[in-house]
Amino acid sequence: MITIKTNHGEISVELFDEKAPISCENFRQYVTDKHFDGTIFHRVIPNFMIQGGGMDETLKARPTRDPIRNEADNGEKNARGTLAMARTGVVDSATSQFFINLSDNDFLNHGGRDFGYAVFGKVSGGMDVVDAIAAVETGNRAGHQDVPLQAVTIVEVTIDE
Repeated sequence: MITIKTNHGEISVELFDEKAPISCENFRQYVTDKHFDGTIFHRVIPNFMIQGGGMDETLKARPTRDPIRNEADNGEKNARGTLAMARTGVVDSATSQFFINLSDNDFLNHGGRDFGYAVFGKVSGGMDVVDAIAAVETGNRAGHQDVPLQAVTIVEVTIDE
């Protein structure tokens, strides 16, 4: 079990090690390295997703390890409450950023519009915290859209297994 402690409350996460071993190991390594501590949810779109894990409050990107292979073909769906790896338009470009789906986002699944976005876990507790984050006021800042006007900080992420 993973605990994401935010300034809005705690989110408990169960990882799908059997379905997404590369993504789960990648995520755990970033947790172990304390990479997420002090980052923000920098992209919040109601009824879609909240994204974080890569930028600090000034929207400066943290250094990452090399990108990982996309596991979107693992059979898991981008359903409400699942975690998936964020990436660029390049299929195998995910590093540290992840998102939590606020709705069933079928268009992000493998084979929809493209290879898809790899689901690697789900929220097992604290979905009310996720929904509270989804409700914050957002705007444009430093060339980014949908940025919370008041920082939604990931204080600490821990492995509780």
